[in-house]
Amino acid sequence: MPSYELFIGLRYTRAKRRNHFISFISLISLMGITLGMTALITVMSVMNGFQKEVRTRILGVASHIQVSGINGSLTDWRKVADEALKHPEVEAAAPYVSAQGMVSFDQIVSGVVVRGVLPDMEDRVADLGRMMIDGKLEDLVPGRFGIVIGRELSRTLGVFTGDKIVLISPQGQVTPAGILPRLKQFTIVGIFEAGHFEYDSGLVLIHLADAQKLYRMEEDQVSGVRLKLDDLFQAPQVARELAPLISADVYITDWSRQHANYFRAIQIEKRMLSLILALIIAVAAFNIVSTLVMAVTDKQSDIAILRTLGASPRSIMKVFIVQGTLIGILGTTLGVIGGVLLAYNVEAVIATIERLFSVQFLSREVYYISEIPSDLHFADVITVAAVSFVLTLLATLYPSYRASRVNPAEALRYE
Repeated sequence: MPSYELFIGLRYTRAKRRNHFISFISLISLMGITLGMTALITVMSVMNGFQKEVRTRILGVASHIQVSGINGSLTDWRKVADEALKHPEVEAAAPYVSAQGMVSFDQIVSGVVVRGVLPDMEDRVADLGRMMIDGKLEDLVPGRFGIVIGRELSRTLGVFTGDKIVLISPQGQVTPAGILPRLKQFTIVGIFEAGHFEYDSGLVLIHLADAQKLYRMEEDQVSGVRLKLDDLFQAPQVARELAPLISADVYITDWSRQHANYFRAIQIEKRMLSLILALIIAVAAFNIVSTLVMAVTDKQSDIAILRTLGASPRSIMKVFIVQGTLIGILGTTLGVIGGVLLAYNVEAVIATIERLFSVQFLSREVYYISEIPSDLHFADVITVAAVSFVLTLLATLYPSYRASRVNPAEALRYE
């Protein structure tokens, strides 16, 4: 059967108090916990979403592991690829040529990263084939000097599929007039959209053979080999295990090292925002202290009567712990419900706000991702709920202890 402490605590919570200010403070505490929980769960979900989106879009264009030559040049890449494929975690391998360049069209010039690829093999290690919005990656044919560019670059240059642009290699050739850059006209055979502004505006793809000709490389000479793994989170370990398997002098890097700054920045931001928003919950929870202190003052005569009827100090503490804990549980429950609902619908909410107020929170030209993603982890929800409950419980201890120390004779003197 429920104890009388629980019954009295619930009765105090439901009953109309003589001092309505106490009810107002209780409501403020409840709303503070609810809003703090909702904000914290939503922000953590959005940060998780950003981390997942950045990782997905980067690895859709980049590679899980990159094996490159010590001096930026790797010979006999087929042997290196075969040796890497012996590792059970390695699914596919593809050679690449990577170099700097500039593209020019109608007096508009833009700096780019030129990547020479074999279309059939490149599609196994990256998702560029699925990112094509015009043309196909297979349209890159050796000797025809076709080029695939990003959507943002096509907008900058004002070009479309079928247009011809000039690719300029900064590695010049010596002439009687001096050192001149090498120029080659390419035909746009496709346009891709990775959803990552850096790639969409600064990456172009050409056939591996055309890249070797443009940058004066031997037929079997490339910049390195790109690898795709069965589990991308095993990349650091696999990179270490590949070192003794590959006989050539190579430099092996994985995606977590190549793009460490992005993911480290997101992780730090997530922790700091979580800490700041947790303080909101702490402030709301400790408002319960003032609520219960005033409730203890308001109920001193009731406490004195309970003591004279035989209630122990511990029982009096339980009464007010029940009252404060109920506020915390209700606020936490409402906060979890609000946070989960908002996390699942944050994109629709943000879109509505942007449409109503004609604002744009994430510009494509500034941020890597122009939409606000959300990835709700229930482990985060449980952690936040547990922290909120513990803070609420701690906030009830002092007022409850003060109630247990009320002297019945002093409290009843003027009644």
